[in-house]
Amino acid sequence: MGFVLVLFAMILNPATALAGTIRAVEIGKDEVTLRFDDLVAGASTFILAGPDRIALDISGAEAGAAREGAGVIRSVRQGQPNADTARVVLDLVQPAIVSDARFGADGRSLSFRLRPVSASEFERASRGPRTELQPPAEFRAKPPGKRYSVTVPIGKPKPALPLPAIQGPNNPRLPLVVIDAGHGGHDPGALSPHSGKREKDITLALAKAVRDDLVASGRVRVALTRSDDRFLVLEERYGIARRLKADLFISIHADAAENESASGASVYTLSEVASDREAARLAARENKANIINGIDLGAHSSDVSSILLDLTQRETMNVASDFARLLQREAANDVKFRTTAHRFASFVVLKAPDTPSVLFETGFISNKSDAEFLASAAGQKKVARGVRDAVQIHFARQIAAVGR
Repeated sequence: MGFVLVLFAMILNPATALAGTIRAVEIGKDEVTLRFDDLVAGASTFILAGPDRIALDISGAEAGAAREGAGVIRSVRQGQPNADTARVVLDLVQPAIVSDARFGADGRSLSFRLRPVSASEFERASRGPRTELQPPAEFRAKPPGKRYSVTVPIGKPKPALPLPAIQGPNNPRLPLVVIDAGHGGHDPGALSPHSGKREKDITLALAKAVRDDLVASGRVRVALTRSDDRFLVLEERYGIARRLKADLFISIHADAAENESASGASVYTLSEVASDREAARLAARENKANIINGIDLGAHSSDVSSILLDLTQRETMNVASDFARLLQREAANDVKFRTTAHRFASFVVLKAPDTPSVLFETGFISNKSDAEFLASAAGQKKVARGVRDAVQIHFARQIAAVGR
């Protein structure tokens, strides 16, 4: 069976669309109040244990800003799980549950108290159902109507890409490193204004040089996401690493800037904010049937699955950050780095929740000196040597930690 894409359009009554923004979260001595700038459709609350949190989903609302907490609330975070629902998360200093929750008479506020409880009572409450709340009927936003829909067949999904060959010792116990040469095919990446060199060619040459040095070390196994001039979408790149159960994923790129004096390498790891959203999308897309770090999320509730994803990705990000610092240290003698070399961003290729991943911007292709260095065999050898040394120390540390 093919899949269909259903497009909904033309709201019957724009005035009744879901559009209440959370404009304030007020934390008083005895009560917490959420205020909205327009009507909302309803709310539900639920509890998450370890770390202890209370979440409120506001239907028909847009999220506002985060803020510091007070009393039993350490901090207040807001997000948008979907277009029609805002989520407010209260990070707790101590276990507490919601009591006496009610909407204001005009439907534009939601107030409740937090009652401190024991850890065991909080944990029991976390296994219970959501608490649903409704504004007064006359002050309740109504979902937008649907005037018509369009159904478009998009055919059968393409089969998964064949996995690349793994090179190096024939020993599955050795760590596996997946090297990703950025860009490729119809996507050339950045172009050097001095030599016309294309980023996709430089990254492929660098990836092969790194592979050769790692294979020669005999201490790790290596696979390339691409070994020729082909195009891969971003999700396919880290998807290959996940399907191979890689222990480390390194995506190699060359930076570019309008200021041609900008130079130096940098190493990016994933930002925490981006990881939460991606983890949620991953769980939804794979319907919790995916294996994350050896744990079958399909065997757990949605709340527990979210916690497992969160914990797994936090650990993955910590390992990636440690490797990023190690890579800068080991390659610094041969590769010039920017003043602030370790950076954080929500690059798609870094979003595998269970594979430590870094994006290595090896230099600026827009800088004449950097471009010549990266395009030369000598420069590629130096980059490869720095990566090789960092990888070897990285896994040696992990083996030592396990043996303690």
